[in-house]
Amino acid sequence: MRNQRVTITDSPRPVTDARVPEFENLGDAISRAARRTPKRRLEPDVTVIVPAKNEADNLRVVLPELPPVSEVIVVDGHSDDDTLRVAHEALPGVRVLQQTRRGKGNALACGFAAASGDVIVMFDADGSADPAEIPRFVDALVGGADFAKGSRFAPGGGSDDITALRAAGNSGLNRLSNTLFSGGFTDLCYGYNAFWRDLVPGLALPPVFAPDGPAMRWGDGFEIETVINCRAAALGLWITEVPSVERKRIYGETNLRTFSDGGRVLRTLVAEWQRVGRQRRTRRFGEFAPAMIETVGQRP
Repeated sequence: MRNQRVTITDSPRPVTDARVPEFENLGDAISRAARRTPKRRLEPDVTVIVPAKNEADNLRVVLPELPPVSEVIVVDGHSDDDTLRVAHEALPGVRVLQQTRRGKGNALACGFAAASGDVIVMFDADGSADPAEIPRFVDALVGGADFAKGSRFAPGGGSDDITALRAAGNSGLNRLSNTLFSGGFTDLCYGYNAFWRDLVPGLALPPVFAPDGPAMRWGDGFEIETVINCRAAALGLWITEVPSVERKRIYGETNLRTFSDGGRVLRTLVAEWQRVGRQRRTRRFGEFAPAMIETVGQRP
């Protein structure tokens, strides 16, 4: 691994009193982020986005493990526990937003919109993502990639958590995605990814301030990783797979539901392929060219 390029621009803001901290206003955060033009440079500012719902116990462990980065944004999913207070106590200077609707997808979209770093890292709050791997993702981007895709099944990756049933389902969905998108993903459903912030508009995620409804808006759930991966491929981005070892959740039980969420991923693949078909009528479908981190170079 090359030298760490994760940089910090501001010293963490200490907690100065014992009052209950408040959520940052999402609209103000988005306005501030929009005023800062992201740049692609050798030492990028990095924003880590942590969606969290009732993850207070895990955040107490996970947040102090993060390497020094420009900003960490915890997006709260209307938690019933002490997620808000614990986030501020575990990492002074953390920014905490409350998502506008339900689901992991909406939480990530809120975080993306409020991020001000050049690079965005998607990071789970449950302890399954190893924070020591963040420099690998940043190195892949600095080395020429547009999108750094974490993979448990690339050489050097692994999982201490995935079940045989989920692995089989992931394998089937993976093969389908590679057939539909002429791709080379090895781990479609893994959510540990990083990309340049200037790509956010091209992902065309559901607007964060759109009203909620009785049914979860498409793209707001666990299918978000598949949506992002498919759209990165459809945009013809330079995608690099980064080997990653998934750890076990520290506390609590996963919010993932194998069959229902797997079904949403399957429907997402079909919907995204139909979406690409519509785009083909107006522009050429870009080529998907994955590469391992060890061989990342400048784009030809």
